Amino acid sequence: MADQKIERVAVVAAAANGAIGKDGWMPWELPEDLKRFKALTLGKPMIIGRVTFEAIGRPLPKRTSIVVTRDTDWSFDHENVRVCHTIEEAIELADEIAVRDGVNEVIIGGGAQIYHLALPFTTRYELTEVHAEIEGDTFLDPLPADQWRETKRQKIDNPDGPDYSFVTLDRIAS
Repeated sequence: MADQKIERVAVVAAAANGAIGKDGWMPWELPEDLKRFKALTLGKPMIIGRVTFEAIGRPLPKRTSIVVTRDTDWSFDHENVRVCHTIEEAIELADEIAVRDGVNEVIIGGGAQIYHLALPFTTRYELTEVHAEIEGDTFLDPLPADQWRETKRQKIDNPDGPDYSFVTLDRIAS
């Protein structure tokens, strides 16, 4: 594995005020964002928190879900679901699965605590910037501007709700 560089990619949608969730789900409906999420994550190991996993309600097809929980009694019996109790354990397992499956990316899929804990390991953000202040109860930590550089942006005019942009942020090598 030492000779294969694994990218750790956080995939997240956030409003202008940092909101990423409300009442256990996303506070908007953006079908194109969901399509992008699927395209970015398909076939890759994905680290997610237990609350996020339970909100989704099932393992996502064609992905190994690595569920991080502090609850040592929690389990989920499915061939594509693995349980870890620390972010470090989850990262190590996800890297091993990526190598096994011949992919060079691990997905950080949320929620807020997982994005926070995984930040030191994250090499890229695939961010959907929702161009509105949205009421929420779960927020993404602001990314330190001196550690990230925008490398791609695609603005989407949304006739059915807030406009948004697909943004790629790469970690600046230190």
